[in-house]
Amino acid sequence: SDVVDYPGQWVADIGAGGGFFTFRFAEAVGEDGRVFAVDTDKELLDFIRRNAAKKGLSNVQVVHASKDEVPLPKRSLDLIFMRNVYHHIEDRVKYARRLKRLLKPGGKVAIIEYREARHPLLFHSHKLKHYVPREEIIREMEEAGYRKHVELEFLPDQSFIIFTSK
Repeated sequence: SDVVDYPGQWVADIGAGGGFFTFRFAEAVGEDGRVFAVDTDKELLDFIRRNAAKKGLSNVQVVHASKDEVPLPKRSLDLIFMRNVYHHIEDRVKYARRLKRLLKPGGKVAIIEYREARHPLLFHSHKLKHYVPREEIIREMEEAGYRKHVELEFLPDQSFIIFTSK
């Protein structure tokens, strides 16, 4: 309930991949809500489009984005959700500032990101930097004009932090 409060909300799943969370959000927001599956990969977006049609989810819309811009209307979103995407963003503070324009008043940004590579088989993650320490996420989001709303602690290797605009 800290992430999606009500049916009817508009949610952007940034870095939607194969749509795992897109489809869960689509069920949560119901017919009156809308979920935007946002990705830079057109093949993944086609996959989501086909699966949404198979599942009868008319509230899912795919959005092809560049690595720097998310082409959605200003003040349209109740929630922006990113899972294991944050480390891919080049200028994270600038990107987060751009996302702020998309949020409705009271809108939230939820970020799930690996804290660090702990598993011995994931040693390459340190070189590839496929993680962002939670303190760095919080600092960057605060610099972009957000404040921490809540931090959920149930994921063993990942941070799950929800932000609102200051």
